[in-house]
Amino acid sequence: MLKGKTALVTGSTSGIGLGIATALARQGAHIVLNGFGDVEAPRAQVLEAGKAAGIKVGYHGADMSKASEIEDMMKYAAAEFGRVDILVNNAGIQHVAKMEEFPVEKWDAIIAINLSSAFHTTRLALPAMQQANWGRIINVASVHGLVGSAQKSAYVAAKHGIVGLTKVTALENASTGVTCNAICPGWVLTPLVQKQVDAKAAAQGISNDEATKQLLGEKEPSMQFTTPEELGELAVFFCSPAGNNVRGVAWNMDGGWAAQ
Repeated sequence: MLKGKTALVTGSTSGIGLGIATALARQGAHIVLNGFGDVEAPRAQVLEAGKAAGIKVGYHGADMSKASEIEDMMKYAAAEFGRVDILVNNAGIQHVAKMEEFPVEKWDAIIAINLSSAFHTTRLALPAMQQANWGRIINVASVHGLVGSAQKSAYVAAKHGIVGLTKVTALENASTGVTCNAICPGWVLTPLVQKQVDAKAAAQGISNDEATKQLLGEKEPSMQFTTPEELGELAVFFCSPAGNNVRGVAWNMDGGWAAQ
């Protein structure tokens, strides 16, 4: 379905981003990966997913807190692949603390990576999408773009901001072939969430299984994690003809979290 298109997915060397990149590759899209850590294993996974379509996979290690490096990444994508047809803003970090104890440098980093980076990639991707009269911008927000949780001031602020940015981007391009939507997952078992499970288990002296049940039970009525694969399939839907007039939505995949 996406053969000949190019998707750039930030924060895609693991977790949600890798799941979305893999799903888009399976539909024939060339992929530009971005992130830290091991690159070869995720590259191999994405190449395998898109092997039948003969896709290419690029990589740029831009630090998503730095506008200049984001600009370099977007130039790289344009030079290697022509243009970015599908932009997935997924990069994110987390820190948990009470507001009066929240380190200022952590606030600045979370706002930069979780929110400002999406503004920078979007402003740079839009001109080519507008010229082609086709583009998909998918912002990975969170259920925390819709509701709040204690001790997550920066993350909740950034994710609410992402939902607002999504709406404005969608409205400014509403009469074109460029759409923008947000995905709002609840708990997804990524390395970021696993750290929270481990910390809960260690703090209470309980097993990981019990800590997982507690984590899900506090917020998610389904008592199950959303998977990166499920999120990838929602991204594919947004890129399909069925998504042509889906604009500015914050689509939660949260096991009923926000329905309470």
